[in-house]
Amino acid sequence: MPDFQQRFDLSSLTLRVAFGVTLLLVIGGLLVSIAAFAYGREAARSAYDRLLLGAANDIASSIAVQDGRAVLELRVSAFELLALAPDDRIGYRIIGPDGTTLTGYDEIVVPAERRNSRDGFFDSSFFGEEARFAIVTKRFAERTLNGTMQVIVGQTLKAREAMAYEITRQAVYVLIISGFAMALLATVVVRSVLRPLKTIAGGLRARDPHDLTPLNTAVPKETAVMIQALNAFMARLDRQMNSMRHLISDTAHQLRTPVAALRAQADLLADEADPERRERIAERIQSRSEGLGRLLDQLLSQALVVHRGDSARREDVDLRDIALEVFEEGDHRLLFPQKDVSLDVGDVPLPVFADAPSLAEALKNLLSNALKYGKAPIVVGASKKSGTVFIYAQDAGEGPDPETLSLLGERFSNDTPTRQSGSGLGLAIAHSVACAFGGTLELARQDGGGFRAALVFKPDDPGAV
Repeated sequence: MPDFQQRFDLSSLTLRVAFGVTLLLVIGGLLVSIAAFAYGREAARSAYDRLLLGAANDIASSIAVQDGRAVLELRVSAFELLALAPDDRIGYRIIGPDGTTLTGYDEIVVPAERRNSRDGFFDSSFFGEEARFAIVTKRFAERTLNGTMQVIVGQTLKAREAMAYEITRQAVYVLIISGFAMALLATVVVRSVLRPLKTIAGGLRARDPHDLTPLNTAVPKETAVMIQALNAFMARLDRQMNSMRHLISDTAHQLRTPVAALRAQADLLADEADPERRERIAERIQSRSEGLGRLLDQLLSQALVVHRGDSARREDVDLRDIALEVFEEGDHRLLFPQKDVSLDVGDVPLPVFADAPSLAEALKNLLSNALKYGKAPIVVGASKKSGTVFIYAQDAGEGPDPETLSLLGERFSNDTPTRQSGSGLGLAIAHSVACAFGGTLELARQDGGGFRAALVFKPDDPGAV
């Protein structure tokens, strides 16, 4: 059974529709056949019952009283219509007021419940065959004959059954023809419905492998959902490809100079014989190596953010938890023990719909910039203002001048004298994270003094702000 289900799930839509139509026709055919046969039997019974009743009335009308006796002259017309069923046997019986048979077959027995009833029908047997009988009464009130006479006319059921089967057969013929027509129509409709899918497939096959621009194919409204999903997927893929290209470009750009410098310093160290100069060269190599290590950390951080920006599952995140996590990791205590760092979070939840590791990575970069280039004390926190929520790193310095401030957040921006050792990737990473989750990166001097870098978002629950 599971194998059949698996094969059915992998079968074509045309086969599925054909199977569904066939199943519908089979079930519908059985129901229609049963209903047609029931209707046919009822129609045949009604038609032949009228013939029986007409024949019985015709015979009853021919009974007369002469000399105190009932006289009967059977008319041929009474049996002419019943003779239209040549394979059926016909029987009759006329019972006098005293219960004796005046003429006809004594084998025709009237059921007990019908002996005192007036006109009607009953089923019985006639020489071993199932038969249907009509009974008609005629009352006489003569001085010489007073009482009720019963006229019974019956016929076997072969013609009735034949008529019922014929009606059923005709209904089945109509059903079969209709079924073929429905199957043909369903095939045409399915092929017509699937034609847009072939158009989409043809458009994708004809594309250049590097072309990730949106599909612009005219398709029905129902298929447009697939186009939208494909375009959204290609947009995400395009962003990932662009991010990978930027990452490779950033890596090549950033590593070329420090690696070349290290190689040059190593060559100088190999050729230098003076111990003092060798020691100074070794110190420069160590300084360059530390700078290269920090650069690699930022490049790996950027790769993490790029990867998680489109692929990570988003969830409700409390920005207070992000600030607390970055603060409690305590990297600043090891790298910058001389600078005081504090935590500032409130009691009210600050929810956003984002990826917690990406937010934490961005806040670490903001804190790292504040530790490197700002003045103590430094505050890491989360807060809300004017319908927005944000996490931030704030130092007591004045920050860069407005012209330099406008350049911050761009890759490789290190135009300020205090930032000559940086690559500009830290703020670029923070900016990417903010944009990925519908937020912004704000860099501004504070009215009460100090410079703050913040990731600002619209809250996931506006009522909480």
